[in-house]
Amino acid sequence: MSFDYGQRHSVELATAKANAKTMGAAEHLVVSFDLRKVGGSALTADLDVPKEGVGAGIPVTYVPARNTIFLSFALGWAEVLGAFDIFIGVNALDYSGYPDCRPEYIAAYEATANLATRAGVEGTGRFVIHAPLIAMTKAEIIRKGLALGVDYGKTHSCYDPTPEAMPVASAIHVACV
Repeated sequence: MSFDYGQRHSVELATAKANAKTMGAAEHLVVSFDLRKVGGSALTADLDVPKEGVGAGIPVTYVPARNTIFLSFALGWAEVLGAFDIFIGVNALDYSGYPDCRPEYIAAYEATANLATRAGVEGTGRFVIHAPLIAMTKAEIIRKGLALGVDYGKTHSCYDPTPEAMPVASAIHVACV
């Protein structure tokens, strides 16, 4: 599952589609909505993306409620599919101050997921939000990817890519268990 939310770096969607196909995903769902209407972020509004690191506090690249929205769509699709495992690539160690990338947020959303769904209420399944990168440094993430055979030539980790830059996939994955 990928999201076209009005981000300025929408080139990531083409790479997500290509990577999903390469990985043999049964389906790659792209959900579209426009967070530019909400604004408040250098990723969705006419604000400069910082090039020299970030200062104290929550950075201008934080998109208000983005991961909550992403997880909500993923939860809805998981419920329809009968899946109970949802994966998101948030990172708390090098998270730059994003409030929706913290372990306590992920735990709280998981609790909400189990209160707000048919399976949770009826006791027929328990949703688990997996954030396998949450406690890893960026260097550890790169090393793990290399060990798993990730082709980093097909990725890009930049909020403000140049036209010639390779895109990165920003996605949430739902797995049936």
